[in-house]
Amino acid sequence: MLKIHPKTLQDLEFHTVLEQLSLRCNTELGKELVVQVLPFENKEDVLDHLGRTNEYVASYVNENRIPNHSFDAITKEIHLLKIENATLEVSGFRKISSICNTVIIHTKFFKKFKEYYPLLYFNTENLNIISEIPTAIDAIIDKFGEVKDKASNDLFTIRKEINIVKGKINSSFLSALNSCNSSDYLDEIRESVVENRRVLAVKSMYRKKVKGTVMGTSKTGSIVYIEPEATLRHSRELNNFEFDEKEEVQRILKELTASIRPFGSILESYQEYLVQMDITAAKAKYAQDTNSLLPKISEEREMYLRDAYHPLLYLTNTRKNEKTWPQTITLHKENRIIVISGPNAGGKSITLKTIGLLQIMLQSGMLIPVHERSTVCLFEKILTDIGDNQSIENHLSTYSYRLKNMNHFLKKCNDKTLFLIDEFGTGSDPELGGALAEAFLEVFYNRGAYGVITTHYANLKMLANELPHATNANMLFDSKSLEPTFKLMLGQAGSSFTFEVAQKNGIPYSLINRAKKKIERGKVRFDATIAKMQKERSKMEKTGSRLQEEETKAREESKRLEELNGKIKSKLENYQELYDHNQRMIYLGNKVNDVAEKYFQDKKKRTLVSEMLRIVETENSKRKKKTVKQVKAQKEKKKQVEQEVQKKVEIIREKKKIETKKAIIKEKQKQKPIFKIGDRVRMLDGKAVGSIDILEKNKAVVNYGLFTTNVSVDQLELVQAKK
Repeated sequence: MLKIHPKTLQDLEFHTVLEQLSLRCNTELGKELVVQVLPFENKEDVLDHLGRTNEYVASYVNENRIPNHSFDAITKEIHLLKIENATLEVSGFRKISSICNTVIIHTKFFKKFKEYYPLLYFNTENLNIISEIPTAIDAIIDKFGEVKDKASNDLFTIRKEINIVKGKINSSFLSALNSCNSSDYLDEIRESVVENRRVLAVKSMYRKKVKGTVMGTSKTGSIVYIEPEATLRHSRELNNFEFDEKEEVQRILKELTASIRPFGSILESYQEYLVQMDITAAKAKYAQDTNSLLPKISEEREMYLRDAYHPLLYLTNTRKNEKTWPQTITLHKENRIIVISGPNAGGKSITLKTIGLLQIMLQSGMLIPVHERSTVCLFEKILTDIGDNQSIENHLSTYSYRLKNMNHFLKKCNDKTLFLIDEFGTGSDPELGGALAEAFLEVFYNRGAYGVITTHYANLKMLANELPHATNANMLFDSKSLEPTFKLMLGQAGSSFTFEVAQKNGIPYSLINRAKKKIERGKVRFDATIAKMQKERSKMEKTGSRLQEEETKAREESKRLEELNGKIKSKLENYQELYDHNQRMIYLGNKVNDVAEKYFQDKKKRTLVSEMLRIVETENSKRKKKTVKQVKAQKEKKKQVEQEVQKKVEIIREKKKIETKKAIIKEKQKQKPIFKIGDRVRMLDGKAVGSIDILEKNKAVVNYGLFTTNVSVDQLELVQAKK
């Protein structure tokens, strides 16, 4: 069971990664939930989410792109479905229909491509697909979010009456408009709309001449807006019908809500699935942006991070077009603890944070920016002590807080723990604090924990050198320019370059000498020795790099010469064969020439024939005769070739048969019969025969005796026309 303290997540800036994930989510619900992501508590969940994210990343580079998963949240609608007699709004039904259709598309897609996406397919396998929900909604509500006229017979009748009344209103209004206009009662604008009603713009002096209801006046009072009396009567009738329409629509929506209510939990599972898909897609986009991948997951306690990048630093530097330095670090049973030393601003802390953040990301189901040959393992506890931990609220100093934190480490630390400590032992007297830090480190080591610490303390460097399963490491520093190289070197402690950095920053040399005299001579010599070793290591590294380049060039040259030698050897063999063949031809030619010369002199045909036969037999005896086995092998090979040819011919025949069938079906589809009520028909891909009861536009109701079905005419074929 993984246990991570919130302070660890804060130290490693995991919340910043989640905020960046949130920006890559498509849905509002996904953005809300992704910032709450935490490392998973068991290995199975970690591997499942890692696998899903990896499959989603793979979809970016193949032709089978995963369908869109965007949706509008139906949380409010699900809540209303739990309340008896509550009615959903039309917009709510549209959102439910959209979610159902999206889930149906996903299940069909992953079923088709389950070999490519086995984990994502398994995630959809448990979804209970109810296709009747979108069908029922689409039968009532159109794509514009309006209730269809044919949602019920009463609604159809009411809307038909409304259209008739609206026609009467228009005709009566036009009649009044023409009458008043001819009498010059109207203003130049003639008409207007008040409270969604057409009104006449009557000059105020003629207001009593026009019968109707005054709906208002202009700002100046020169125009009076009047609804004609005849129109008013029809408007009242329209209001009654519109009220009836509203009541009927409400009844239909209430009925539709009641039919969907039993599926509330299924709709909730649909939304939860799509939210998880959104989070998985966000993780995949983040992996693509940070060049992340899924490394090998080791069953053993082994970590090998090769060319590991800090994702936040990588994205920031990419935006600025700056280089990010990768780190390579190894932890395993024989090398469980690494003590990193070296000067400040050399990259020690960022190396520590990179290890911790990548481990947290991995155990949260996210891919990490490392080389493909990297290996990782899972830890049950991750403990960190990074940064300035001074607590103002609890009146604790940095050192007091760190001691409290170390006490927490001592309680939790075991062989399945990864601990990361920055500036281990600082905050107190160097000698006393260093001694206590050394004691802590020995406890962590004896418990079999894995960890990385950074320090300037010489005693911790010495301890790491003495313990068999611990090692020193240093961040390389250019001794000439005194600039960090941001490269981690395992196997040797690093110098802090205290006096060298001070000299570079302009501190007088006399003052530096006085400081050197104030400290123990052995300490200076120890630090100087480390600095010298680092310089030697740097030189050796450069020399090794140069030798490696030369070795690579030598190998390439050797390979090229070997290829050239092979070509020359092949040519020589060909020339030798050609020479031997020509020599044999010259020898045979000479023999034939001798026989011809002899025949020219004595004219004896029998001698000529016998000599020629002897030459031919001699040559034939030199040719190798094929053995019985070779002949048999040749026959077997011929038989195999014939069988393969036969198989290919059969495949071609099968393809032609399928193409012929398709052509026949297409031809049948082209020759569409004109169906009539009473015709005997059947489905193109079915066997059952029924009769047509109803024909309407491009649809037909087919009666099969026990049941009827509504199908498209294009899917039917004529069995027997009605007599």
